[in-house]
Amino acid sequence: MLKKNILFFLFVNFSLSYGQIGGRYAYQFLNLTTSPRQAALGGKSITIYDEDVNQVMFNPATLNAEMDNHLAMNYGNYYGEASYGTASYAYTYDRHLQTFYAGISYINYGTFEGYDENGQATSDFTGSEGALSVGYAYNIPYTDIHIGANAKLITSTLESYNSVGGALDLGFLFIDERNDVNWALSIRNIGTQFTTYSGIKEKLPLEIIAGVSQELDHVPIRWHLSLENLQQWNISFSNPVRGEGNIDGSSEEEKVSFVNNALRHVIFGVELFPRRAFNIRLGYNFRRGEELRIEEQRNFSGVSLGFGLKMNRLKFNYSYSKYTLAANTSLFGLNINLQ
Repeated sequence: MLKKNILFFLFVNFSLSYGQIGGRYAYQFLNLTTSPRQAALGGKSITIYDEDVNQVMFNPATLNAEMDNHLAMNYGNYYGEASYGTASYAYTYDRHLQTFYAGISYINYGTFEGYDENGQATSDFTGSEGALSVGYAYNIPYTDIHIGANAKLITSTLESYNSVGGALDLGFLFIDERNDVNWALSIRNIGTQFTTYSGIKEKLPLEIIAGVSQELDHVPIRWHLSLENLQQWNISFSNPVRGEGNIDGSSEEEKVSFVNNALRHVIFGVELFPRRAFNIRLGYNFRRGEELRIEEQRNFSGVSLGFGLKMNRLKFNYSYSKYTLAANTSLFGLNINLQ
């Protein structure tokens, strides 16, 4: 029993989150970046309103008729043997009912060697999680306001522990066509566990994201600004390595300033040639860059980049995200127009 409790604790904390907000909720894979385009822009972009069906997973209000009969598939390696992927599809039944969406996301943590409390080898084990979602969006008549919702069924298997849960995403999008500015708000993972791992009900990783983006006049650039984790103001993490030393040999915790904590909510991205067949994307995640940077050594944590290449009805997307000197991720995606 002790072995299983320790493994459960390690798995929950290994759910691919970083910083002070990580490791306290179940199903943290739900907040992973869902597509190369989003990853290249720093992650969690919620204002993109075009044929990219991947966007619905983070903001259901972006669902629109341009996505009709579009299929998107993405895959990437995370750390070690961990891998994850997503698939999204949209279908327009008729112009009155708007467009419906279906998506799936999963993560496989790979195979782990099992040991008991005495260090003796036991059987190997695995862990995986997944979510099936359906969504719908509605354009309020005579306005540029779009609202949407996703419903998700979540399953999780960690060693011999299993859990099933459900969640709801709510999205809002306002399109200012005159200035070509999109404003968005997304409230994600409102839900609960239906069955728990070991009799203790855990919270889901609720997250509130706000965003704005604009395509510049006479310049083929669209910039994206996202404010993540607005449900919690203090998301700072004091790195013990960056603490101040005292004369007596003791050390004080790193002091995170008001401005530094505020910046950790910010993600900024730029997309070059957003309407052309070939796109270049750059992004910076301030929280990732601040929490994973190394003292006296430049490692470019928080930086991400990527591109998109469209060929007839196919579009290939790629992203590269910098975490640490030893851990970087690549994400591959394919968007298919099935019409």
